[in-house]
Amino acid sequence: MPASLTTTFTNRILQGAAASLLVLALAGCSTTKDRMTTGSVPKLTKPVEEMDATELRSATDRLGQAYEKNPRDPVTGVNYANLLRMNGRDTQALAVMQQVAIANPGDRNVLAAYGKAQAAAGQFQQALDTIGRAQTPDRPDWKLISAQGAILDQMGRASDARQRYRDALDIQPNEPSILSNLGMSYVLTGDLRTAETYLRSAASQPTADSRVRQNLALVVGLQGRFPEAEQIARRELSPQQADANVAYLRGMLSQPNS
Repeated sequence: MPASLTTTFTNRILQGAAASLLVLALAGCSTTKDRMTTGSVPKLTKPVEEMDATELRSATDRLGQAYEKNPRDPVTGVNYANLLRMNGRDTQALAVMQQVAIANPGDRNVLAAYGKAQAAAGQFQQALDTIGRAQTPDRPDWKLISAQGAILDQMGRASDARQRYRDALDIQPNEPSILSNLGMSYVLTGDLRTAETYLRSAASQPTADSRVRQNLALVVGLQGRFPEAEQIARRELSPQQADANVAYLRGMLSQPNS
């Protein structure tokens, strides 16, 4: 099974729609791709979501070595924690971010990443508090607002979560990650038609990525339209990744509690 599937589709589908929503919402807070810029930090050749198992292990090892040399560096720490999460090592990622946050208490990006690690480890209230400290009232960050929505959905507070998504959309209209999170929020409460409406809007945006379309494939498949779901799931993926995604989608939808 490709690691890219493990880090995107499997984490979202097999661990549930709530996990899907959280992963997508928080991905924009502080990503490896856009923060891997300093010459002293190992650079990645592709986004972590597109790496296979070998590439993920190699990148994690390289970032781990850089982190050991300088555990106070915020860029190294944030990206190492991100890779650890992509490998399913949420507890270790949280421990890394705790140390980085102690060393950089005023760094907004560090606080956002720390909140992401807390949420991934199931510490939802602590994550809300941490992300709240990263926010600045005079310059609100829509990514952080959307992340708060995802955490509230994880806590079962759908109404509060959806209001946060709409607040984020007021700042960043038609942002596909926010629309996708809003759609997945309706999945959590069983309103698949409304969910599909928001996810189709998200997938139609020029900046939508494959994670948005995989969420759309899930919702279409949950409504019994598997051929259409398979067609969506295969877009913009390699044949190997697409086959794996479709196999997991088919297996998930065959379960009596899907």
